[in-house]
Amino acid sequence: MGVISFKRLPITQMNRRKISRTVKRKILLGLIFISPWLIGFVLFTIYPLISSMYYSLTNYDLLRPPLFVGLENYREIFTQDSVFRVVTANTLYYVGIGGPISVLMAYLLAFLLNQKIKGRAAFRALFFFPAIVPSVVIALIWSFLLNTQYGAINGVLQSLEMPVIRFLSNPGLAKPSLIMINAWSSGTAMVIFLAALQNVPREYYEAAIVDGANAWHKFWFITIPMTSPVILYNLIIAFIWGFQDFTLPMLLTGGGPNQSTLFYTMYLYNNAFLFLRMGKASALAWILFLVIVLFTFILFRTSGRWVFYSSGED
Repeated sequence: MGVISFKRLPITQMNRRKISRTVKRKILLGLIFISPWLIGFVLFTIYPLISSMYYSLTNYDLLRPPLFVGLENYREIFTQDSVFRVVTANTLYYVGIGGPISVLMAYLLAFLLNQKIKGRAAFRALFFFPAIVPSVVIALIWSFLLNTQYGAINGVLQSLEMPVIRFLSNPGLAKPSLIMINAWSSGTAMVIFLAALQNVPREYYEAAIVDGANAWHKFWFITIPMTSPVILYNLIIAFIWGFQDFTLPMLLTGGGPNQSTLFYTMYLYNNAFLFLRMGKASALAWILFLVIVLFTFILFRTSGRWVFYSSGED
């Protein structure tokens, strides 16, 4: 049987010009189609980033032109601002405790709703519903439930002749109450976990049963390792969301009582729109950005010790 050989056709100068024109035309057509996104990205992302970086180095109150002061805003934040320390402690408490609790709650709910139980679809919809409810509505619901005077929970306690609990007006209970609300509305993470649990190969469980593994062994040595990448993802999202949480604390507590729920974004908002210190607010925003990047980097660096990838990479 003979060997068929193909010769490469020579590309003439005219063919090169035609190919070049065709490529340029396709690139231009693609740029035209994505130009609305590019314009929006430049106007609403790139320009605000550059502007905030510049304003963080200025004294700017929206009424007068920015006055360049260098790193003075950063120096004031770290050396002279006592409220910044309180805000940082509150935010780290809220993120460090509330983030893992919300992820754990979402994981347990997903695990339970992955079992064969009657009315499973209805329960899934019920637990996911808080995730699609607007934050304002959630704040109104929980302000009614937790109110000291006319709240539903304290009404039940009073009917049982039990003492009233000051959920949102007690400095020691305000942050745990917000963490509880955060865990209650973790439906999005629950759905992501549910998808991950359903993708765990069944043959792993069958092999474990053959080896004599019980339910706990299957959960600890199969379910958790196989879903650990999703745990990492939801943990990162929970930390980022916790650092940026604003609406619920603002509506429910307004930063009180005694600044116990004054979180970072609320303090940034106060500096920008109440005190008209745009320069300091921009500096606070960049510090928050760097802190989020640092937390994300630490999570990724330490994930190799506990995250298992089915492809064999750790």
